[in-house]
Amino acid sequence: MTDQREVAIVRWPDQSPSAEDGLAGLLTDYHLRTEAEKGRAVADVQGLPDRYQAEILAPRTAFVGDAVLLALSGDTVVGCLVVTAPTDGRSEIKRLWTDPAFRSRGIASGLLDAALAHATESGVGGVRLSVWKWRTGAIALYERLGFVITESWDERDQLVCMQRAV
Repeated sequence: MTDQREVAIVRWPDQSPSAEDGLAGLLTDYHLRTEAEKGRAVADVQGLPDRYQAEILAPRTAFVGDAVLLALSGDTVVGCLVVTAPTDGRSEIKRLWTDPAFRSRGIASGLLDAALAHATESGVGGVRLSVWKWRTGAIALYERLGFVITESWDERDQLVCMQRAV
């Protein structure tokens, strides 16, 4: 059994095919699960919207300029999070996902702490994120870390938008 001390949070290694494959696997799980939760279950990557397929099939291209943070248990990618490049003095946190077999071990909190540290180092004044309203556990985690609900910047129904200063 792996505990939190055995999980390392790293920035995406420059040339690591196993890390890229691990990230693609987590993104696949994230997007398939999200579509199912929205009532639009799809069987595989080909059923996802093009923008999500692009993240999975070419993450280095999809997230160019962004900081991709990975949680590693040994050489296995067990969690991910993307911090977008700063725009107008802030960054956005996206794609927070932990392999279900590794949940409840502090990995999501570790990824968020690393994301906030990265945002601070990048000189932004704040970070924002959006989360589906049914992901109450994630919302509670974000609130524990100082995020507050704010007016929505996204047209999609059922999204909760949150922000915090860094």
